[in-house]
Amino acid sequence: MKAIRWVNYAMIAAIGVMLSGGSAQGQTMPEHAHAKATLSTSLTLDVEGRATTLSVAELRALPQKTVIVHNAHTNTDETYSGVALSDLLAKYGAAFDKQGQKRILHSYLRVEGTDHYFVVYSGAEIQGAVHNGDVIVATTVNGKDLGDDGEIKLVASGDKKPMRWVRNLAKIALVTVN
Repeated sequence: MKAIRWVNYAMIAAIGVMLSGGSAQGQTMPEHAHAKATLSTSLTLDVEGRATTLSVAELRALPQKTVIVHNAHTNTDETYSGVALSDLLAKYGAAFDKQGQKRILHSYLRVEGTDHYFVVYSGAEIQGAVHNGDVIVATTVNGKDLGDDGEIKLVASGDKKPMRWVRNLAKIALVTVN
């Protein structure tokens, strides 16, 4: 019975490693590794079923916010500029006024890159009136294009590590849970 139990645990562990992107021989992908992505060139913003696609030029034409963050992966400070995510969502239909505050507390955002890597933010996390950190849709870093991170990247200044930053940003969907 012990041998069968060991085999089952070994099989489960091997399947778990393979599903997480590693191999059955114990080799795993480095932290925060991504599949090879195509470079992002536009952003699809879906606010409760109403989709809008924005070009990099359209994003750069909106009021810009600059944040200085520490990137724990590269151990460097970086300066990103782009549009505040809350401003972008408000412009395209999300209500953040007093009447809309309860709705945003019942909302989440699914943020996805071209490589299908995605993260989730609560609606409150992107609100300056509720949360200390800034979440921006960046188009530059240190005054230059983003390079291998595509033309669009989501950056959150309140996160200690950039695990929820999304390079090659392609889609943001705002969903309200009733």
